[in-house]
Amino acid sequence: MSTIAGDGRPLSLSLQILVLMSLLTVLPSLVLMMTSFTRIIIVLSILRQALGLQQTPPNQVLVGLALFLSVFVMKPSIDQIRDSAYTPYGAGQISIEEAISRSGTVLHGFMVKQTRQTDLKLFMDISKSPAIATPKDIPFAILLPAFVTSELKTAFQIGFLIFLPFLIIDLVVASTLMALGMVMLSPSIISMPFKLLLFVLVDGWALTMGSLAGSFSVT
Repeated sequence: MSTIAGDGRPLSLSLQILVLMSLLTVLPSLVLMMTSFTRIIIVLSILRQALGLQQTPPNQVLVGLALFLSVFVMKPSIDQIRDSAYTPYGAGQISIEEAISRSGTVLHGFMVKQTRQTDLKLFMDISKSPAIATPKDIPFAILLPAFVTSELKTAFQIGFLIFLPFLIIDLVVASTLMALGMVMLSPSIISMPFKLLLFVLVDGWALTMGSLAGSFSVT
């Protein structure tokens, strides 16, 4: 039973429920930040912005796509967590603490593979941590911010590459309208059909999803 530090008295049921509900509000966000979701949702948002579509696809669709693609990318890790933690715990072979520890080890390994060495070094220098012998020894307090920073950096790099062809279309359309003297006509209205046509012709959604899934090191 949970206790209050200092006097050893157990927490009342109402306080235990309050603590549990507080953890439930933070846990989903924390778990999402420890998976591939961050990179995927940012790239999809940049893609929508590059197409010039403010609310299409809507946010619910983008989040759904990011969640399903995240499950696909994380499937090897999910299977490993099921085999090493969930199944033994369900069979009563290990405790809940051991199951959580094994699950954390799997996520730790996934994050290490996606994190840049420079970002790890940055947060290790900030925290003045001693040298670490192996990647398994990296504490979560350092790995998590380094992982998120690496994911943001990678997402913006991919987004920049996605933005370039659509930016060229915008420049060509804007220059053409300027040469024709149509300065009062919004270039974005004219360029949007051309950007959508380009995106459809190259099978943009399949290309984007495949590139995002392939950008993760899951081996």
